[in-house]
Amino acid sequence: MICGSRIAGPREAVACLCFLAFAGVACDRGNDQANSRGSTVTILYQGDEQVVGWHGRFVMFLPLVSYNENLELEGRLAERWEHSPDYREWTLHLRTDVRWHDGVPFTAHDIKFSMELHPFYYPPALFEAITVLDDSTLAIDYTRPSDALDSWAVIHPKHLLEDLDPEEYWDWEFWQHPVGNGPYRYVRHVPNTMIELEANADYYRGKPRIERVVLKFGGSAPLPELLSGNVDVITYVNRADIPELAADPRFRVYDHLYTFDWLDVIFWNHRHHLFREPAVRRALTLAINRRELRQAVNLPADLAIFDVLFTQRQYRQGELPEPLPYDLEMATQLLEAAGWRDEDGDGLRERRGEQFRFETIVRAGDELEHAAVYVQSQLRRVGIHMEVTVLDVSVVRERLRSGDFHATIHRMGNQASGDGHLAWFGEDSRIGWHNPRVAELLHAAELAIDPDEQDRIYRELMPIFQAELPTTFLQPQVETFVAHRRLRGLSSPFWANPLQNIEYLWLEDER
Repeated sequence: MICGSRIAGPREAVACLCFLAFAGVACDRGNDQANSRGSTVTILYQGDEQVVGWHGRFVMFLPLVSYNENLELEGRLAERWEHSPDYREWTLHLRTDVRWHDGVPFTAHDIKFSMELHPFYYPPALFEAITVLDDSTLAIDYTRPSDALDSWAVIHPKHLLEDLDPEEYWDWEFWQHPVGNGPYRYVRHVPNTMIELEANADYYRGKPRIERVVLKFGGSAPLPELLSGNVDVITYVNRADIPELAADPRFRVYDHLYTFDWLDVIFWNHRHHLFREPAVRRALTLAINRRELRQAVNLPADLAIFDVLFTQRQYRQGELPEPLPYDLEMATQLLEAAGWRDEDGDGLRERRGEQFRFETIVRAGDELEHAAVYVQSQLRRVGIHMEVTVLDVSVVRERLRSGDFHATIHRMGNQASGDGHLAWFGEDSRIGWHNPRVAELLHAAELAIDPDEQDRIYRELMPIFQAELPTTFLQPQVETFVAHRRLRGLSSPFWANPLQNIEYLWLEDER
């Protein structure tokens, strides 16, 4: 069998035939399979059949707003909006040129239905009332200051779902052949294999340039799928594979900063006497070459290093203060000034007969295991022994809850509430760090909706964190995508996710 420009063996032939049957794409020209599919893009999808549960939702459904390539908010279903001075009353003015893929017009009733359907995204206690003023206008009254401009939750069709049992939400047949209002519409679904979509000719922004998108389910072996030409894009990349892929002229590597939603952090437990002194915490941070760490785990070299909490806008505008450098000499001086010296020449520092050794716990299967091993080697250079213990997620959670840990390398939400700043640095700090002014400011940040007010609060927090260094910030979480070079329109760091930005992309045949 000939597939592309080469003769395939028996196994390859079977694979190629299966793919043609499932994806409905041609395999008749070009230098490799991925360059021979004409106007179809095949994406190896990390999720499952219910594509509405992850980034695949944005291929078929629209949110109220979204972020552009400069991380600026833009209207989608919501065309414009107003709010009261206290951000408790919002009025959304909606687009009138959006239709569901079955031809039914999208209206404010769909938003009200979706908000009441999703208690996870929209807790009922958050609302006084959600009122449809007319088909294109929605009024939302909140119980406290809130941001109505949600870029993550998508809106679903009331006319198709209102008679279904919400208790059986994830089992609805609808998810197997969804009807959306976004740039691509459902064509067919092969269970456990793929879902095929076509460009929506009735899309309010105009028909997308890529004719068809195939979301291929799986993800257990993304690299072979990409290298063999079975897919054009992989949405999960083992960071160890990035150098090889970056060097391959067939592909382009794109890094997405997740809009800075998560930060990787070393949390020192302030209940433990080793970490109570700011000078010691400063020494620990100085001893870690954070830029080299990023290179070691194949993160982008130009990621900013930071020692403070910040807003997304402050990061984007370069407003973060200068971080501590990597400085072994200064780290050594601080440790010795604090009484930690290597008195017996064994390479390990002691103070009053106690060696400077501690345990750091990390979740099993977490990519932060690699960071932990690197930090361990760095601290050894200044005479500190850090033992890395890898534990089940549930065990790590319990030890953090009970305070039974020395240190942990963990992921923190980069927002005041939830698993974010208040959880780690508030009055009930998981790490036992108590600063009343910080807790007060973080509670104010939790309620602040105005971006200028948010920036003001975090600007006041910055010098406190610079002085106290309650933790060592390693890096923001980065999600990496790899795409065949013929797929154009992606860029790092804010426009790297092909699933969220598929309508802006195009194909170029490089033959």
